[in-house]
Amino acid sequence: MKPSAELKLWSGTAPGDKDGAVGAETADVGKEKLPIIRVGNVTVPSLSVYQPAPDKATGACVVIFPGGGYNILAYNHEGTEVAHWLNSIGVTAVVVKYRVPRRAGLPKHLAPLQDSQRAIRLVRQNAEAWKIDTKKIGVLGFSAGAHLTLLAATNYDEKVYEPVDDADKLSAKPNFAVPIYLAYALGEGADKKRIDVPLEDNIKITKETPPMFLSICDDDGVGSMGSVQLYMKLHEIGVPCELHVFVKGGHGYGMRDGIPAAGWNRLCEDWLKQIGVVR
Repeated sequence: MKPSAELKLWSGTAPGDKDGAVGAETADVGKEKLPIIRVGNVTVPSLSVYQPAPDKATGACVVIFPGGGYNILAYNHEGTEVAHWLNSIGVTAVVVKYRVPRRAGLPKHLAPLQDSQRAIRLVRQNAEAWKIDTKKIGVLGFSAGAHLTLLAATNYDEKVYEPVDDADKLSAKPNFAVPIYLAYALGEGADKKRIDVPLEDNIKITKETPPMFLSICDDDGVGSMGSVQLYMKLHEIGVPCELHVFVKGGHGYGMRDGIPAAGWNRLCEDWLKQIGVVR
């Protein structure tokens, strides 16, 4: 499956980056039965657009952030494979290759958050060309990518970089968000088993936060309480949210492995229908 369009997020050096800060970009193919492509040392972030068949197109779009601990990107496993599913239900998919690894001396999420805001704005700028309804642009991510999805959905009004062109006049707010096996929501080092640990400070939930679909496993090594706490906060404040907690499944399965948790996408499709994103 080839993208219909590919764009660099920034015309020059990405904000705050320095030449030579990390090595040359890598793409390592794992030895799994279904190999995972792990992309590393991203200094030229980009987006790739995958469009559904015209007779299936709904106008909806999902911007995808693969996971990888903010150190690598599981690019096919949690990116292009998800794009293929989204296309099958009539949704345009935009896979973002955001900057990794973590930049020394900066918060782990700062460069990725800059890239996520920029990606959403570029999607809005190109909505007509890509046949996208600007009221149906969502974000979806896995693990660290789910954390980035959550930050994009709750920090869209934060100025994290200086505007560079007309795209930056557009909103970076997604219309819905799908964090899958969410990591870091309670902050690194938090007790992952406690129900009373608050969400990390930079997750800013308000009544304007977009609707969310959450899926996690109770035996996930990153802990399920971050997703549970997020659901409780969204519910408390009146933001529509759906949460699924599977008994087993661990972490990092994407849409593979033949386990119930890997079928989160079928539940998500039903949710997208309920909120009017797809037919």
